[in-house]
Amino acid sequence: MAPVLARRCGVRAWRRLATVLALALPVVALPAPAPAGDAAPPSGPTQGPDYSGYDGRAFLGFLGGGDGGLSAPPRIGLSFGGRPLRAVLDSGSTGIVVAARLLPDLDRLPVQAPGRVTYTSSGRVMLGHWVVTPVTLSGADGASVTTDPMPVLAVEEVRCLHAARDCRPSADPRDIAMVGVGYGREKDAQAQGTPEKNPLLRLAADGRRWRRGFILTARGVEVGLTAASARGFAFARLARQEDGADWAGTPACLSVDGRTPPACGTLLVDTGVGAMFLTLPAAQAGAVLDGEGRPVLPAGTEVAVRVAPARSAAGAPAGGSGGFDLYSFAVGGASPLAPEAVHLRVAADRVFVNTSFHLLNGFDVLYDAEGGYAGFRAREP
Repeated sequence: MAPVLARRCGVRAWRRLATVLALALPVVALPAPAPAGDAAPPSGPTQGPDYSGYDGRAFLGFLGGGDGGLSAPPRIGLSFGGRPLRAVLDSGSTGIVVAARLLPDLDRLPVQAPGRVTYTSSGRVMLGHWVVTPVTLSGADGASVTTDPMPVLAVEEVRCLHAARDCRPSADPRDIAMVGVGYGREKDAQAQGTPEKNPLLRLAADGRRWRRGFILTARGVEVGLTAASARGFAFARLARQEDGADWAGTPACLSVDGRTPPACGTLLVDTGVGAMFLTLPAAQAGAVLDGEGRPVLPAGTEVAVRVAPARSAAGAPAGGSGGFDLYSFAVGGASPLAPEAVHLRVAADRVFVNTSFHLLNGFDVLYDAEGGYAGFRAREP
């Protein structure tokens, strides 16, 4: 029987997730991503690829990680040849973004093009130029990985979107350091956030065989995928974006207070924020209005998230009728997986959930950039 990841946070006891790793697809070194739907997954969690031929692996512990429970966006070391910066590891964006004044020898670096990255959760707009340089990422225990020369956004100005939640404009930014490692983010005001700007996918050759991908945990990020590191994950197949340049977001279905049918769209595990961002149709949201006329989910409302089968760019299922329950939580509850707040948008044009970093307090999350898989592994608290 396929394993089920469902848990009632703070209500049901934690369950161990059975191992689902199986041999499903032939693997060769660094293949081009296969189109979604070239292998129909079975009902339930999709079988993942065979990672047994890969040995590239490095664990970067979060700086100030404590006992492994996340209560703020995690940070890792970011260096361009000098003293490491404390940078936010952000799975909600793609690309390294750093204040121009923090880049050593900036005037000597090759300039690629003007750059712009927008963080819709905060409303901050980063403007500058993409420059090309090798990057070193380091963890709390001194472990590190270095990339080939790659684009880095040297930020020269910060602007704010209208009605930004957390933004202060600046003509001379000084303290910006973000390492964006997300996927499928181009349509969320991040048109320039394409895969070649993800440093975890740009590692310099070192004689080991790397499977491009990573695993996010509450203690750190594991770079590279191996058979040992991927053991115990339930996999979901990802579809390709329309232009084929990146994988689309993780397919998911959402239900509020058990309403059926659930609303289906995409899921983002965003380590850069502590609040959940939720977009639902009115029939599923069932929200009330606060004193300013904004829709809200009252305390105690239960939100359930299910990982769904991938769909093609045209909207058709990419294969199979499976999927698996992931987790649920009560708004305002004390569960370590519950977000600190829920920002609700009621709309008919999109279904979306940004879980916040809190999901990592109960799950490890895998991304396979070559095969197009997301993976989830329940972890004991």
